[in-house]
Amino acid sequence: MNPFRALQTTERTTLHRLRERGATDRSVLYDVLNAGLICHFGVVIDGSPVVLPTGYGRIGDLLYLHGSSGNRSLQFAEGQDVCVTVTLLDGLVCARSVFHNSMNYRSAVIFGAPRLVTDPDERLAALQAITEHLIPGRWENSRKPTKKELAATVVIALSLDEASVKIRGGGAKDEDEDYGLDYWAGVLPITQTIGEAEPDPLLPPGSAMPEHIALLEHRSVGDRALMPDSD
Repeated sequence: MNPFRALQTTERTTLHRLRERGATDRSVLYDVLNAGLICHFGVVIDGSPVVLPTGYGRIGDLLYLHGSSGNRSLQFAEGQDVCVTVTLLDGLVCARSVFHNSMNYRSAVIFGAPRLVTDPDERLAALQAITEHLIPGRWENSRKPTKKELAATVVIALSLDEASVKIRGGGAKDEDEDYGLDYWAGVLPITQTIGEAEPDPLLPPGSAMPEHIALLEHRSVGDRALMPDSD
């Protein structure tokens, strides 16, 4: 699998505005997905669109989502076209004109028809990927799911074959005649940082904080995917 191969161009992934912000390397798609925590999963149920925020995990070119077995959105998604998006907000861009105020961002949009994951080994691997994506090191530092818990969980897999990435960076882009105006322009950077861990009050006395949790404290959310294996 070559992470630098170009993303597939289809009618749905073709950018029609600001095409210069598009990225074609698959590695850029991976970077956005690795840095994000929440995706928005869109599906049509009984003729009505439904968009839900949820966690996710990735193994190669497959995106995995999970939820309760009673979740109609996941159950109805199998075999029909869905759309999954991930957006990272990097800054607020203040321009000299209202028209050009903007945001710096990285976004990914994935289209496809997911499949229901039924193979027991793949289901466990998918749940591990989702867990490790959110909290690196957590899978080996938690009780594994029981048969009852697995039966109450639905997992779907969505191919990353049809996806697009769009990125905006840099400062304000005003009209030439506006650069002389006496309005402040610039960027307000936005970062998301993990705070200090708050131990559960029901922990046994003297419970030590595990290394994988300590490593996450005060770390940028986007950098957690770069953490080494721990514990």
